[in-house]
Amino acid sequence: MLLKTFRWSFAVTALGLALGVWYGGWTAFGVIAILAVLEISLSFDNAVVNAGILKKMSAFWQKIFLTIGVLIAVFGMRLAFPVVIVAVTAKKNPFDAVDLALTDKDRYQQLVTDAHPAIAAFGGMFLLMIFLDFIFEERDIKWLGWLERPLAKLGKVDMLSVCIALIVLLITSFTFAAHAHQHGGAHADKAQTVLISGIAGLITYMIVGGLSGFFEDRLEAEEERERESERSAVVLAGQAAFFMFLYLEVLDASFSFDGVIGAFAITNDIVLMALGLGIGAMYVRSLTVYLVRQGTLDDYVYLEHGAHYAIGALAVILMVTIQYQINEVITGLVGVVLIGWSFWSSVRRNRALAETGEGAAEPADTARVP
Repeated sequence: MLLKTFRWSFAVTALGLALGVWYGGWTAFGVIAILAVLEISLSFDNAVVNAGILKKMSAFWQKIFLTIGVLIAVFGMRLAFPVVIVAVTAKKNPFDAVDLALTDKDRYQQLVTDAHPAIAAFGGMFLLMIFLDFIFEERDIKWLGWLERPLAKLGKVDMLSVCIALIVLLITSFTFAAHAHQHGGAHADKAQTVLISGIAGLITYMIVGGLSGFFEDRLEAEEERERESERSAVVLAGQAAFFMFLYLEVLDASFSFDGVIGAFAITNDIVLMALGLGIGAMYVRSLTVYLVRQGTLDDYVYLEHGAHYAIGALAVILMVTIQYQINEVITGLVGVVLIGWSFWSSVRRNRALAETGEGAAEPADTARVP
């Protein structure tokens, strides 16, 4: 199972490292390896959240996620996205932006760094909405019960997550954005840019997430009533799966922002960046499918909670980085610690259930296992 799921990741790793040696020698080999590890460490929580969504999709759409989805993730977000950012912010056509990335790497890095406030605001708001909608939802299984129970009660208030996200955006635009970090250590007032980009991220979440949720709810309703023909049910399943797939791609894009920006701390060579981050993205994709096929989220029920808390932490970090620089190691460690904590809590829960008998009710203090 492990070899079958990760075989394409291993193949891409070998190819990417070989291309790196051909392109820039053994130094390039080391840079690519470091970037791949960086991407995996920053996006492990992404794999867990993706698995929670992907397990609802058919084998066909899981294959789409591993084929077309990988092309979008590797070539779209890790290669084309930085070029598009430069083209938009510097008002250049895409060909000039590519030429700039290949011939004037320092200037290219400067333009991408200066665009960071807009990128962070968009991605931060999208990820923040995912976190807020998760913690405000009533769930049978709770990890940090002392926190999640009162938040679930508050979640009954309509549009609460949107209101909180907008408050966070307003505070960010008038604090961090007023002294946004720019290339060379300079600062600039990016309040308007951050506000517009943050609203765009919020709208994107509401449209994509809303449509996927709408079709998913319709599909579940039709399956319960069993009144529709088999053909219409298949069409409806396709619609639901398509919008969930679209949601996954936007989610992956939001997670990749910090990886792309953080990669400039290691190299400003777009070729090495695409190879290293692309290898990392492949492993994240394969890990997502592995978690689904192994039923890991069903066995370790708090993993999804830990991943969403990591998403919330990443959203806050992205907002803070508009003004302050935060080392990527810290960003990666926050996610690893939260997911590791949730995994250990899941293990302790499983042991407690095994001691009380198969299928026994969850102990009262299990949700508060530290």
